[in-house]
Amino acid sequence: MQSTCAIGLAVYNVRMQEETRDSFFTELLKFGIIALVVVVPIRLFVAQPFIVSGASMVPTFQNGQYLIVDELSYHFEAPKRGDVIIFRYPKDPSQFFIKRIIGLPGETVHITDTGITVTHAVGTSTVTVDESYVINHGNGGDQTYVVPADNYFVMGDNRPESSDSRIWGFLPQGNIVGRTFLRLLPVQSIGLFPGAAVEPQ
Repeated sequence: MQSTCAIGLAVYNVRMQEETRDSFFTELLKFGIIALVVVVPIRLFVAQPFIVSGASMVPTFQNGQYLIVDELSYHFEAPKRGDVIIFRYPKDPSQFFIKRIIGLPGETVHITDTGITVTHAVGTSTVTVDESYVINHGNGGDQTYVVPADNYFVMGDNRPESSDSRIWGFLPQGNIVGRTFLRLLPVQSIGLFPGAAVEPQ
């Protein structure tokens, strides 16, 4: 009788271990599915990481800084002057650039060695672009650019070292990925909407 009980108890323990193991893997699978359902759409449609490469946005952004890009906002509002954006390079969409919006669709951008002004698409009112965030000046001489519809004029904050709309032309709106939302690294530079500037619109 004791031998029969011992065998029954051993079988029960084995079954309990199998059920516990099955339950663990079931819960792990559920967690993985939930993570995919939540994380993947966020990664594809809401936010994505971006690592700064190069010196075109110095001193606002340094090479190697880790950013999170807000991909959602521009579905509800248009990009604004002063926004720092991530976009696909028009000449090679496999590359991603980071620049600041200077001219909006339909506006006329006037560049001189001493500063930048923008004439609105409607009327003749002109605004002066705030360049307080620019340390390394050098806009490239006197130039005037009329921004086409559904396009933007973008520049890097490190003016002499930036490949931007002065060189390769206007940025189609469809190439814009999103705006800088969060700087995660380096730790001492963590902040929301890094580099954002309040510009006259």
